[in-house]
Amino acid sequence: MNDRSTIRVGIDGFNLAMGQGTGVATYGRSLAEACRQLGRSIDLVYGLNVPAVVQPQQRETIFFSALAADQSREETPARRSLLRSLRRQMLRPGTRRLVDVPMNGRVIRKGVTEMMPPFDRLVTFNALFNLGQRYLRRFGTLMPVSMTNPPDIMHWTYPIPIRMIGSRNVYTIHDLVPLRLPYLSLEDKRYHERLLHACIAEAAHVLTVSEHSRRDILEHLPIAPDHVTNTYQALPARRHAALPPEVLARNLRALFNLEAGGYFLFVGAIEPKKNVKRLIEAYLAACLDTPLVIAGPTAWRSEDQLQLLNGDGAAVAREQGRLRRLGYLPAEHLEQLVAGARAIIFPSVYEGFGLPALEAMSAGTPVVVGSEGALPEIAGGASLTVDPYDVGAIGRALAEIDANAQLRDDLKAEGAKRALDFSMNRYCDRIDAIHHRILARVAEARGPQGIPDNQTVLAGELM
Repeated sequence: MNDRSTIRVGIDGFNLAMGQGTGVATYGRSLAEACRQLGRSIDLVYGLNVPAVVQPQQRETIFFSALAADQSREETPARRSLLRSLRRQMLRPGTRRLVDVPMNGRVIRKGVTEMMPPFDRLVTFNALFNLGQRYLRRFGTLMPVSMTNPPDIMHWTYPIPIRMIGSRNVYTIHDLVPLRLPYLSLEDKRYHERLLHACIAEAAHVLTVSEHSRRDILEHLPIAPDHVTNTYQALPARRHAALPPEVLARNLRALFNLEAGGYFLFVGAIEPKKNVKRLIEAYLAACLDTPLVIAGPTAWRSEDQLQLLNGDGAAVAREQGRLRRLGYLPAEHLEQLVAGARAIIFPSVYEGFGLPALEAMSAGTPVVVGSEGALPEIAGGASLTVDPYDVGAIGRALAEIDANAQLRDDLKAEGAKRALDFSMNRYCDRIDAIHHRILARVAEARGPQGIPDNQTVLAGELM
């Protein structure tokens, strides 16, 4: 078994390359931070375009240019010619060789440090994750990739149709929303289930982020109980120092025309799972003076979730400043909004974890959460819990937490205590244990340890 200080891990950049980030991106950054604290060496695996023909001394510049261009995980190519489209259909089987991106100090990285977790080595391959999807659809297996001196453990922070040759591949399944609530997600459900089965078949281990998700995985997927572990998530470190109350109050007035402690806040992508439509309806019916602020980027079917904002009742509330809609916000502004809210309202109909609720509790802000999925487990009794399908119940919870200062104080104290259970130190202990458990296995039941002789190694791909 490897000594703790010599374990090398890989972490994918599937969501890390997205400028606006996601919960999975936060998970990846927290995982990298835990590995760094444990003394692991970290390899980051991206899908950005740094051609292998580019000289090594130029690759750093090309990589960070692609990163700044906000290439999404879908990695949609630029203009396609007919020939290019034909070549895309001629996908070849075989192992893709990742391109090393040496860090020589040419690029000043201060402006992009928040976009990347700490790392020791960087590799990439053009449209890697898009290519992996096509590979699974075409050949029915995960696409093999290789690199010089591969990591001992390769963490894929999401079910990704790729496996690293020579590594113990570990896949994180955050939840089974596409299978259990198919009407609340956009994924191709047949493909997604095929992907989950393929990942499980190749995995040295599967991780998840709550006991609720682990029970779902064991009940609905073909996996043994000792092959899947709940590590929870770490509470991410604040990217900016907490502000003194007077500074926070001044900033909230200057940036958002809001009073500290004087507004409700919803944080999250606007999509059906987050239940914003019922939240708006409940707020309008409750006729409260305390404003409701909805902050987060638009996502799938956001128009339906926000349609009530266009009604007459909402128009009056917006004119009075009681109903506010904010888009995606940088971390610094979002942290201030969370810290200054009277309460965070997060009545999601299903979450595999529920990071916004945990971040609010850590900030000392009371939380209202939905009673479905993993949210009650994560809140651990330190929140006001409400049936997310009951508009009247959501409205009553808003009125109760608005009027009851003692309830808010109790939830603040209980939430801050509960957040300690998700400290980085505790998360490090869980990650350390699973790493050593994986590496202690004498023989792997599956997974090649080298490049098969009958597979072609491909250094590039025409997209």
